[in-house]
Amino acid sequence: MEDMYTRTEMLVGDKVNALKNARVLVCGVGGVGGYVVEALARAGVGTIAVLDNDVFSVSNLNRQILSTRETIGRRKTQVAVERIKSINPECKTIEYDLFFNADTQDLVPLADFDYIVDAIDTVSAKLELITRAKSLGVDIISCMGTGNKLGTNFEVADVYKTSVCPLAKVMRRELKKRGVKRLKVVYSKEEPIIPENTPCEKGRHIPGSISFAPAIAGMVLASEVIKDIINR
Repeated sequence: MEDMYTRTEMLVGDKVNALKNARVLVCGVGGVGGYVVEALARAGVGTIAVLDNDVFSVSNLNRQILSTRETIGRRKTQVAVERIKSINPECKTIEYDLFFNADTQDLVPLADFDYIVDAIDTVSAKLELITRAKSLGVDIISCMGTGNKLGTNFEVADVYKTSVCPLAKVMRRELKKRGVKRLKVVYSKEEPIIPENTPCEKGRHIPGSISFAPAIAGMVLASEVIKDIINR
């Protein structure tokens, strides 16, 4: 009899059990992270934790899979968990409705997870998360910039082998200062488009976005997590 794992099992065999036993934390469940959650849930990952401190707004509708007219104003973590359960009721879910930083990191037991996905869009939070995960020896993959881009060619590389991406440049510099010697990332070599009259929010420019670029980056991130889990 078919179940939700049938087609996946045809592809990966009994390694589907590795996915069922895996514990993955997705930090940031917006444009990129929402698609990561979607792919992990459909692949049968047994425990998915989601971390975010934001609510959905109307401007999210153009690119975030969890954003609909019905979810505007709702907590992103709550909506993400509902989505996971609607796909796989057997999946264990955990919500961390917070902003990850030095003050909150002790509220998130990173060592309990097999894999961490960094889909956060704030540099300080990314650095805090990555350095903490690395110190604990937990596998982590990080997404670089997807804003201001219309391309679809997102690559997987070590952060120190990246080029062009402005966020990756900042991360290389800051991670080197912190003694992080390697980090798997997803990034694009596409030169970012500089929108005219770019609005600012909380002291930083808001990037333009499109429906498909964050989605593709999110799916590439999820594919790396899933392949790493089944190939261990």
